[in-house]
Amino acid sequence: MTSKPSKKAAVKRRFVTAKSNGTAASAPTKPARKAPAPIVSSGFWLLKSEPDAFSWEQLKAKGAAGEEWSGVRNYLARNNMRAMRIGDLGFFYHSNIGLEIVGVCEISALAHPDSTSDDPKWDCVDVRAVTDMPKPVTLAEVKSNPKLAHMSLVTSMRLSVQPVTAEEWAEVCRMGSLDPKKLGKRKPK
Repeated sequence: MTSKPSKKAAVKRRFVTAKSNGTAASAPTKPARKAPAPIVSSGFWLLKSEPDAFSWEQLKAKGAAGEEWSGVRNYLARNNMRAMRIGDLGFFYHSNIGLEIVGVCEISALAHPDSTSDDPKWDCVDVRAVTDMPKPVTLAEVKSNPKLAHMSLVTSMRLSVQPVTAEEWAEVCRMGSLDPKKLGKRKPK
């Protein structure tokens, strides 16, 4: 009766055979990594700014000219801006101080090189103020609303430029006493 060689011996034998044949031993291969899905604009966004650096009041003071949404140095936030279209609407969120959605802005220029960086990989968009949020919506209110449990503001809190779904947009507008139908989709000027 012959005994079967152990698994360890079989692996060793395959390696030695491959080595003596001049071929490399084949290692298990990892499945190819899939490329991330492209970001598609829903037409709604949330843009965060520290009010002591650039506030909602400062954006409103810029009037129709608006302002570059510059200084973003996160690849996902940059890619979100690259997906934006003229006329898309965004919530203006005061981060660090206030922690609340205080207004609605619109995208007034497509992604272009960020003037605050010498590195060509950083882009920004231009935004202008549309309207105040009649009742600012706090982060605590957003987190306590089950309809917003999957909103990026709750799940990706540190991301400075976030997508917002149409359902989330409508719910936050409702919470802020703002009729989203009155905003509609803005036309480029």
